[in-house]
This record gives sequence, structure tokens and C-alpha cells, in this order.
Amino acid sequence: MRSHKCGELNTQHLGQTVALCGWVHRRRDHGGVIFIDLRDRAGLVQVVFDPDAAESFAIAEHVRSEYVLRIEGIVRDRPEGTHNPNMSTGQIEVLGKHIEVLNEAETPPFPLESDIEVNEETRLRFRYIDLRRTAMQQKMKVRRDVTRNLRQYLDDHEFFEIETPYLTKATPEGARDYIVPSRTHQNSFFALPQSPQLYKQLLMIAGMDRYYQVVRCFRDEDLRADRQPEFTQLDIETSFMNEQEIMAVMEEMIRRLFKDIIDVDLGDKFPVMSYAEAMRRYGSDRPDLRIPLELVDIAEEMKNVDFKVFSGPANDPNGRVVAMKLPEGGDLSRSVIDELTKFVGIYGAKGLAYIKVNDLAAGVDGLQSPIVKFAPAEVWAKVMAKVDAQNGDLIFFGADKAHVVNEAMGALRVKLGLDRNLLTGPWKPLWVVDFPMFAWDDKAQRYTAIHHPFTAPSCSVEELVASPGTALSRAYDLVLNGTEVGGGSIRINRTAMQQTVFDILGIGHEEAREKFGFLLDALKYGAPPHGGIAFGLDRLVMLMTGAGSIRDVIAFPKTQTAACPLFNAPAVVSEEQLKELGIRLRKPAGKEDKQD
Repeated sequence: MRSHKCGELNTQHLGQTVALCGWVHRRRDHGGVIFIDLRDRAGLVQVVFDPDAAESFAIAEHVRSEYVLRIEGIVRDRPEGTHNPNMSTGQIEVLGKHIEVLNEAETPPFPLESDIEVNEETRLRFRYIDLRRTAMQQKMKVRRDVTRNLRQYLDDHEFFEIETPYLTKATPEGARDYIVPSRTHQNSFFALPQSPQLYKQLLMIAGMDRYYQVVRCFRDEDLRADRQPEFTQLDIETSFMNEQEIMAVMEEMIRRLFKDIIDVDLGDKFPVMSYAEAMRRYGSDRPDLRIPLELVDIAEEMKNVDFKVFSGPANDPNGRVVAMKLPEGGDLSRSVIDELTKFVGIYGAKGLAYIKVNDLAAGVDGLQSPIVKFAPAEVWAKVMAKVDAQNGDLIFFGADKAHVVNEAMGALRVKLGLDRNLLTGPWKPLWVVDFPMFAWDDKAQRYTAIHHPFTAPSCSVEELVASPGTALSRAYDLVLNGTEVGGGSIRINRTAMQQTVFDILGIGHEEAREKFGFLLDALKYGAPPHGGIAFGLDRLVMLMTGAGSIRDVIAFPKTQTAACPLFNAPAVVSEEQLKELGIRLRKPAGKEDKQD
């Protein structure tokens, strides 16, 4: 139907007769001459219709935006002074000789190219229209290019692309599973995979050596800007490589990806930081290193002050007291500080103490804050020295349980860095390593796995049993601009260690045999040392395109309530289907039967 795509025409095609197909992006009538900007995935081209071609001109008069056309015409130079440097086809135009309406179109529910803000629900309801927009087409192109580039790199490094099942068994991955009822096995259920974790480990035991897969994964969890119930990850596993070797290969892959796709040089070597250092300095295990602000521990200075808000956490083994300097932040108004106080409250902070540094030379008299009176001058002098305060700075303080301080002050650090444009560069990658193996759940009174139960510890079985709370894992996360884009670990490859980890997690031998008997058996038959990593493909594309949400780089995403406005899903199913599956529905908890 067509000889060329609209956006690929240029001066090399001058004088050629071409056939084009696409949508009417814009139609303009200039005093007897009709201009149609015809659009396809490759871009736009301007088509001109003169009254000389009476039949085609008459049809062109009646076409409207988003009509689908087939046009034949001759490529020619644009008249002097009408070249458009903002278009790849801006030096040429097509003199239309024949036009065919392949389909008409109603007025779209929103303008495709406009600064008008369109409600996201509407965009998703009419996603097929939204995806026609140039910005969305570009994002989909980048996604295609990213996937192709990653595949090429892994193929070149002798990885096998192997598909793993979608219908599998529920495993503890840290979120709820999506459950799929089985018709042929009544009262039994499959689970959609949160990741192919166990399958890829079995592939290593099977001798596949190097595996990868661009795979859909599913997690039934609350959504955020960078979360979806179904998402795509690049899943990778290797045998006979330690964590340093895996990180080196993956780092080279990501470095090449950014250079090839968006011409960004991420540097020769990504810095490596321990989890403990990241939490201490930034309050986060995925710190944005573009922001120069840091948390400084001042518990020692505050242990003996009369101010219980500070001295309480300072003397609590699970507490933390920190200061954070905002250079030249003394210009912040009280109303702005009040808004920041509300902001940290979202993360559990009970307040936000601060000191404005007006004149260091004046000692405590040069400090402006309601809290200055609660500690001796020598204490404040030590604190000011520790944070390297200068005149005009603003010092924020956090004091509470360590996890509250880390979350609240870590979030405040990022907010201040972005709001005040403190970024020191466009891209800052980082490897975070030496994560704890376990976290203690006070509510459940048991340990939980920081990554997953198949992550290898960096100690022996005996050391792990003796002190599970201090054990470190052989895990590693790749962080970019404060976003975790990849996470992986060396896996457990011995039965005794795997059972020990299960024991510590409260998974007894009987339960472990029921849930993971296949893995425990496989580990007995010569499981090689192996490890891997998974990259969030959606997050990578989001960062590389500058999108504000992964929903902007997924063709058909779900809303923040995990719904699809386009298909109106999830939806009820018929009684016949439920009967076939052996399922009877119960009313949601708290809703009484109206007939009762």
C-alpha cells in the first residue's frame, strides 16, 4: 500500500513518486491550497493539494484530524523561506496527486499534540489514541531499542534466552501472589510468578551456565509511581561467577546501553558502597548521589542533654539522632519549614527541628531556633563543627527510632535536593552491597529475608546460626539517581545452608519439603556456585526517557488501583465459569447480605 514511511522522506527522494499511508495530524486551508500533515510511526510529512487535481482536492477538503489516508504524490523542495528545521522532513513536501480515505475518524477525546493536561484515567481509557502521540511513540521506540540492545549484549556474551513458565507455584517473594484457579485440578491453584527465581536456579543446576529472559512478572501489591502489578524485568543467572565478576559484566552492559541508546557516558567504574554506609550517610539503601546533602550522626553529643526529644533516641539502642546541613538554607521561610514538617510527618516523624546559622562567631547567640535553649552552648558548638556549618546555613534535625529517622530524613534530603536544584550531575550510578541477611519483624516476632530466602550469606552455617541478626548477605543492588534499577545475589547452592536459612525464617522441615522439596532435592545433585540479577526494564526506560512514571513507558499499564480502564478489568465472571472451577464467591468482609 505504501512505498515509504512519512518520516523517512528527505531531499534524496526529490522528484520521486511515493505512496504514503498514515493519519491526518493537521489539516490547513490556505486560500485555495490545502496542506495536510500526514503522520505515521516514523514521523510527519507535509502534503500539498492544489485545485488543479480537482478530484483529490475535493476529497482533501473534507478530511479531518485522525482520518486514515493513502496518498500518492511527488516529492519536491519546499518553497524558499518555508523550510522547517524542527522536522526531519522539513526541507521537502509532497505534491499530492491522489488521495484515498482508508477510514474516517471521530474527533479524538483529547488533542494529540497540545500543552493541555489530560487526566491519566482518560489517557488510559483511550490508550490507543494516547499512544499515537509523538512523545509516546518515542518512548516506545526507546523501549524497543533498549530491549534489543540488552539482548544483543547478552547474546554476544554467550547467554541463552530461555522461557520459564507463567503458571507456577506460590513462593515467598515479599508480595502477594496473583492466584489462578485450575479447572483440571479442582481446589488447587497456580500462581503467576513474582520472578522466575527458582526456575533460573534450576537452569543453573541443569548446566545451562548462562541464562537470560525478558520476562513478565506479577505482584499483587500497593502501587507507586514506579510500581505495576505486572511488569517486565531482564532476568539473568550465571554459574561459576562470584559477585564481583557478575557486577563487572552487568556494569559493562548498562554502560554500553546508556551510551548506545541515549549517548550518556556513565563513567569507567561505578562506585561501590555498603548498605550500612548508605543508611548512615543518606538514610536510604538507594541513595541519589547527585544530591550532596548527608546525614550526620550526633547521638554522642545529645546523650546528656535535658532535651528528651533528642536524649531519648540518643540513649536508645534502636534510636538515632542526626543533623543535616542545607547550605545557604537560611532563606527558607517559616511557612516553607512548616510544609517540610508536614512532609516528614508522612514518614512517621513527630516533628522537624531546625537551627538557622546567622553568625557562627557569636556562638549560641548567632543560632536562631526554639531548640537552642535546650542544650549547652558547647554541645551546639560541637554539632556545628561536625556538620561544618557556615553562616547562612540551615540545619535540620531528626530524632526517633532509627527506621523513622532514616525514612523521614532520607526523604527530606531528596526533596530539598530536587526543590532547590542541588543536583551535582545528570547521572550517578552506584552499587550497594553487604546487605543484612535478615530483618526482625516485631509484629510477627520472627526474622524475614531482606532479599529472598535463596540469597547466600557471607558466612558459614555455624556463624549464621550463632548470629542471624548480624549476618550479611552476598547481595548487590544497582542504583541510579536514587532508583533501584537492578538487584541480585549469589544463591545458596548447598542443601544444609538452604535448610538453615529456612529454619531461621521459621520455615520448618515439613513446610520446606512441601513448598521447596524440588529445590532441596536439586541442590543434592551437584548444584554449581551460581548467582544472578534482575533489572527492572520499565524503570530503566523510565529513567532513560525522563518519564515521570513507568506507566508512561508501558503500552497498556494499569492505574494506581491496579485496574485497566481500557478493558474495564478486573471484571466479574459468569456463574458457569465459577462452577467449572469449583469456586463459590463470598461477600467482602464487613458487607452484610441485604436479604438477611
